[in-house]
Parts: sequence; C-alpha cells; structure tokens
Amino acid sequence: MAILDGSLASNPRGRRSAMRIRQNLEGYLCIAPWLLGFLIFTLAPMLFSFYLSFTQWELIGSPKWVGLANFQRLTTDRNFTKSLYNTAYYAVFMVPLGAALAFLLANLLNQEVQGRAVFRTLFYIPAITPAVASAVLWLWMLQPQFGLVNMGLRVIGIDGPNWLGRTQWVKPAIILMGLWGQGQSIIIFLAGLQGVPRSLYEAAEVDGANALQRFFHVTIPMMTPTIFFVVVMGLIGAMQVFTQAYVLTEGGPANASLFYVLYLYLVAFRYFNISYASVLAWVLFVIILILTLIQFRLSNRWVYYEGEALGQTS
Repeated sequence: MAILDGSLASNPRGRRSAMRIRQNLEGYLCIAPWLLGFLIFTLAPMLFSFYLSFTQWELIGSPKWVGLANFQRLTTDRNFTKSLYNTAYYAVFMVPLGAALAFLLANLLNQEVQGRAVFRTLFYIPAITPAVASAVLWLWMLQPQFGLVNMGLRVIGIDGPNWLGRTQWVKPAIILMGLWGQGQSIIIFLAGLQGVPRSLYEAAEVDGANALQRFFHVTIPMMTPTIFFVVVMGLIGAMQVFTQAYVLTEGGPANASLFYVLYLYLVAFRYFNISYASVLAWVLFVIILILTLIQFRLSNRWVYYEGEALGQTS
C-alpha cells in the first residue's frame, strides 16, 4: 500500500512535468520561424563575413587566406578615413538636431488644438515616404536655380548656394533632408508625452510654476528615458546613412558625401572586393557597439526612471 500510495503521489508531479515540457515545446515551435530566420539570414552571414575579412575574395574562385592584410589596409586607405569623418560629421549634427526638433514638434502636436490629428498625419508622412522618392524630391528642391529651397531664400534676400555641388554645403543639405523625415521620432515622443502624469503638472501649477518652468522641470525629466531611446536609435541610424547620399550625389563632390556605408557598398558591389567590405562592416559594427555602450554608461547621469526612484526612496 505504501508503494501504491507513493506512485499515486508522484503522478501529479509527473503530469506537471509533462505539461511543462509540452508548454516549452509549444513555445519553441512558436519562435522557431524567427529563430531559423535569425540563424540563416543574420548569424550565418555574420560568421561568414567574419571569415571573409581574413581572406581575399572577389566573388570568383575560392577565398584565399591573407590574415590581417585587410585590416592593415585600413591604416593607408584615405577613403576609409574620409568616409568615417563624413559619417561622424553627419551624426554629430543630425542626432541632437533631429532629437530636439522632433521633441519640440511632439510637444506642439500634443496640445489640445482643433485639427490635431491632421497635423500629426502631415508631420508623419515624410517618415513613411520611400527613401528613394524622398531623395529624388529633395534633388529637385535643392536645385540651385529653380529649387524651392533657394527660391525661398531669395524671397528674404539670400542667394542660396549650390547645395549638392559644393563640398562645404553637401553634408548640410543631407542633414536638412534628414531633419525633414523625423516623423517616427515625433510619434515616439508623442507616446512618451502621453505617459507623463497630469498630476505632476497640476502640482507644479499649484506651486506657481509657469508653462516654461513646467516644461523644464516636469516634461523634460519625465521624458528622459524616451529621449535616451531616440538618441540611441538616432545615432545607430546616422552611422548607417546611405540612401540619401547614393541617390543625390553618389559620394560627391570630391568625396564630400562619401559616407561610411556608401563606401562599404561601393567596395563590395562596384569593386567586388567582398573581403575588404567585410572588414569595413565589422569595423562599423564595433564602432556602433562602443558608442551605444558609452551612451548606456552615461545615461545613469541624466536619465530619470520613476520606478527606480520610487524603489530607492522606499
């Protein structure tokens, strides 16, 4: 009887174990399509690219092992340093300007005004416009004689420059085009603004804070996690700028708009040096990883998380 009682007592545990195994299998089956896609289309190409970076391969024949020769080439490649500088220039100006503009526009679009949905739609349309179509549109708008940008400048008495034909103006022109397409960041900021408790504004108003003080002492501190997310994603996107320069200038004039990913593309698919392109890709991956880690490390100094603050005070 004791043995029988013991077996009966162990059955519930066995049933729970079988149910847990079944649930795990169902979970693995649900994520299997994504997992297979990641392994086949992301991880495998990354590993193959890492192998190719130590070889010499031009799409024909078999890769030949050359060790660190491709990495040593980086030290003498002027186009590498030029493209890195152009990309850094773009990121330094584009990321803060884009985040600030999107944040201000999101605050304006968050106000209770008539036709707010229409304005939100209008500001978001550039974000869903195909990149090539946007670039072609800006190619016409930046035309020096008949473009809308220079025509608008002439109205206020300014003779607009040859935006895409001068080395000193081509990067500002591409930055201007990037600022036009901040709809996605605006939507993210709008979502963050919806989460700021109204009670904080009411308490600040009771204490005598005006609209500007409420903006700096309530809105900005509560929005720092969203600002941090937009800045991180903006920097990753800025380091991979490609379509605008490829369609507008193809890297010209005089390599002034030769951005890093554009140079990587040209090395891989115009000069067919797949091995060196793999090196460039991995260098970009390491740069983005380091910059992202630095941002996460510095975020402790300025990003405010309400949950963490409540945990510390309790």
